[in-house]
Amino acid sequence: MTTTVLIAEDEPLAAEALAQIRTLRPTLVLTDIQMPGLTGLQVVQALQGDAHQPRIIFTTAYDQHALTAFELHAVDYLLKPFSRERFDEAVAHALRDAAPSNAEVAQALGAPHDAPLTRLLVRDQGKIFPLHVDAIEHLRSDTKYTAIVSKGKTFLVRVPIASFEQRLDSSRFLKVNRACIVNLDFVDSMAPDESSQFVVQMRDGTRVTASREVSRQLRADSL
Repeated sequence: MTTTVLIAEDEPLAAEALAQIRTLRPTLVLTDIQMPGLTGLQVVQALQGDAHQPRIIFTTAYDQHALTAFELHAVDYLLKPFSRERFDEAVAHALRDAAPSNAEVAQALGAPHDAPLTRLLVRDQGKIFPLHVDAIEHLRSDTKYTAIVSKGKTFLVRVPIASFEQRLDSSRFLKVNRACIVNLDFVDSMAPDESSQFVVQMRDGTRVTASREVSRQLRADSL
C-alpha cells in the first residue's frame, strides 16, 4: 500500500497546500501553522466536509496553538526545533493508527466552537501529548499561561483561563474565583471560613478560597 505524505512549510508554495491536498489526497500532511496565504489551521478547517481526510501533524515554533490543533483532531504537534527521533515517533504514530472515518472528522471539524472540550494538548519534557479533560483536577491562572494540574503534574498552556471557562463542562467544572477553576470530581470538601467564604479542599491537598459571589451561590445551592 502506497503512503503519500505532503509537507507544507513556510515557503511561497505552501500557500497552495489546500489545493495540493485535494489533488494528491495524501495519507499524511505535515503543515506549519504560520504560512503565507492560509495558515495551517485554516487549511485543516477548510477541509471540513471533504470526502478525503488526511491525518494531520502540525509543525511550529509556538505552542499557543496546541489547544486549537487538537480540537481539529491533529495526530501530533511538533515544536521546532524537534529531533529526528521525535519526528519519527510522530509519523509512526500517525501511520500506525487507522485514520478516523470521514463522518467522524467532518463532525469534529463542524462542531460549534463553544462545544465542551474533551481533550487538549499539553507539553511535558519537550513532548506534546493529549490530556483528557476528565483527568484535569484544577486550573490556575499564571500570568500569560494557565497551569493545568493532573495526577501530580502541572502543565503550562499559553491560553488564558477565560478561554477554558467558556469551553469546559459547567456541570463538572466550577470557577471558584478569577484565577482558579476546579473539577468537582476532585473536590474533597467545601467549608466556610471566618469570613463566610468557602474554602475548597482538593483531594491533592490544594486549598482554594472561593470568591464572595461564588460562596453565596454555593450556600444557596446547598439549602
